[in-house]
Amino acid sequence: MGKAQIEMEANQIISYKSKKTFLTKVKEQKELILITLPFLVLLIVFVYVPLWGWIMAFQNYKPALGVQGSEWVGLKNFSVLFKDPDFYHAIRNTLGISVLKFVTGFTGAITLAVLINEVRNVKFKKVVQTISYLPHFVSWVVAASIVTTALSPDNGIVNEVLIALHFIKEPIAFMGIPKLFWGILAGSDLWKEIGWSTIIYLAAMTAIDNELYEAASIDGAGRIRKVFAITLPSIIPTIKILMILSIGWLLTANFEQVYLLRNGMVADVSNTLEIYVYNLGIPLGRYSFATTAGIFTSVVSLILVMSCNRLSKLLDGESAF
Repeated sequence: MGKAQIEMEANQIISYKSKKTFLTKVKEQKELILITLPFLVLLIVFVYVPLWGWIMAFQNYKPALGVQGSEWVGLKNFSVLFKDPDFYHAIRNTLGISVLKFVTGFTGAITLAVLINEVRNVKFKKVVQTISYLPHFVSWVVAASIVTTALSPDNGIVNEVLIALHFIKEPIAFMGIPKLFWGILAGSDLWKEIGWSTIIYLAAMTAIDNELYEAASIDGAGRIRKVFAITLPSIIPTIKILMILSIGWLLTANFEQVYLLRNGMVADVSNTLEIYVYNLGIPLGRYSFATTAGIFTSVVSLILVMSCNRLSKLLDGESAF
């Protein structure tokens, strides 16, 4: 028997074992696979199938002619996009809003999670958790109405409190001040999503070994010392993963929130990439140009996530995927 034949038979045996192992795993996890299938179908139908529409970015798309009948223009739309000053202005606004949300969201969620974790009264802890979670389930249509009403110069609760405390003498139209708009977006997003974000951090904290806290107590460490020496270092892997995934959303500033809270007085600082794409595609009917801007956002977001994931893996060997 020749060496080549022996190697071929060995490869066949390895291949057979691999197939057998794969089929065995499928049989063992068939229930989980069946549960996953409906979500996989939804993902394919509503996420991957619509990617067919990206073809419009390389056409002078006309609805009457359809995708197949529209004129192909190659990369012309990309060339026009990168020469449009409004496009770069939209990027600036989007990054400014997203970075502000990123910073406040992460620090706020981690701080709240630590505070809730340190609460010893179970009933009070549950009340705080429930109150902080509820806004997440409120539609942005309702949430935007609440924010607008609260900040209104006409009997808005924020103005009423500030006047009562003598911080201001007359009502302020907060929603009409450009310098405050990014802060209002970040603050309202924090109020709405902070409770939901803390769930993951609290789950990570429950996995921390209590013996570490007991040993720290014996050494004389107080609560604050335990937080910085045990709690926060223990959830760093979770923070890294969430941070990597969040990086992918830096070029999206939550279209629904911005669209519902913006007005003519803050149009210059509220024209994000999503608003830019919407204005091009719906009112102006420039579908190809809007698709081009959408592709840019998606591709850059993917590159950011992959780069951050790779960097994390190179630095300490840990990554999100």
